[in-house]
Amino acid sequence: MIVSGTKELSAPRATVWSVINDPAQMAQLMPGVESFEITDEKHWTAKVKVPLGLGGLKMTMNFEKLEEREPEFASMRAKGQGVGALMDMTTSFTLTEAGDGTSMAWEADVKIAGPVGAMGQRVLHPIVNQQVSQVLAALEESVAKAAGEGTGGAEQGIHPASPEAYSPGPEGPTHSTEEN
Repeated sequence: MIVSGTKELSAPRATVWSVINDPAQMAQLMPGVESFEITDEKHWTAKVKVPLGLGGLKMTMNFEKLEEREPEFASMRAKGQGVGALMDMTTSFTLTEAGDGTSMAWEADVKIAGPVGAMGQRVLHPIVNQQVSQVLAALEESVAKAAGEGTGGAEQGIHPASPEAYSPGPEGPTHSTEEN
C-alpha cells in the first residue's frame, strides 16, 4: 500500500532537514516507540507497539538510510518483525523552499505480511493513515521548536539565552546618524 502527501512546515529547509535526518528526533515523532538504539549514522533499531484495533502489535523495526541528498531528499527502509506480522516499508521525502517555510513531499510504500497483513488493505489503510497523521503532527511541532518559534530571536539564529534575544531596556537602542 502506498501513501503519499505534502506537508507545509513553517521553518527553513535546513531546520526541517536537521530534524528529519536525526534518528533520535525521528524516534520521538513515531507513535508507539518503546525503546530506540542507534547502531551508526545509517542504521538504527526501535521496539515499537503498533496500535491495531483492540490491541497492539509489538515489533522490532530495523531502519536503514538508503539515499541522502542534503538538504532536499532522503529515503529510508524499515523492516519490522513481530508476532503475526512482517513489515517492509520504504519512505522518502523531498524538501523544497516555499517562501519562509518548507514544503515536504513524502511517500511511504508499506507492505505487511502474515496474519496481520491478511486483514487486508481496507482494514490497514486507515490505521496507516492515522499513524502517518500522528507522525506529521509531531514533526510539525518538533520543527517549530527547532526553528525557535516563540523564543524571541532563535528564528534569526540567535540563541534564546543570548542577550540579543531580549528587547532593549527602556532607554532603547542607540542609533548614530551621519550625514555626508
